[in-house]
Amino acid sequence: QVQLVESGGGLVQAGGSLRLSCAASVRTFSSYTMGWFRQAPGKEREFVAVISWTGGTAYVADSVKGRFTISRDNAKNTVYLQMNSLEPEDTAVYYCAVASSPTRLLSQYDYWGQGTQVTVSS
Repeated sequence: QVQLVESGGGLVQAGGSLRLSCAASVRTFSSYTMGWFRQAPGKEREFVAVISWTGGTAYVADSVKGRFTISRDNAKNTVYLQMNSLEPEDTAVYYCAVASSPTRLLSQYDYWGQGTQVTVSS
């Protein structure tokens, strides 16, 4: 059983920055891919970013490319999402998740955190 806990969400004005963290209850020698998804009220959950175990493979959704950066610290079993130039459209609950390999497909992720709320005011 893998447990994921997100943190760092909150209220920020448009143009501001926020850094999300996701801590996993998995041993550091375990190999897994970690990703971020988000879900706005009344909308389906969508892919945001993903990074491989080694960090050698990482990509983000076109909607946040150039503004969001994903990274990880395996020694701390933690993945981060640095969000810059935030827009009201970024308002959503952000979830971290675990998959066996880098993928944009929600169905490929096996474990999910409870989510953290990010609200961007205009």
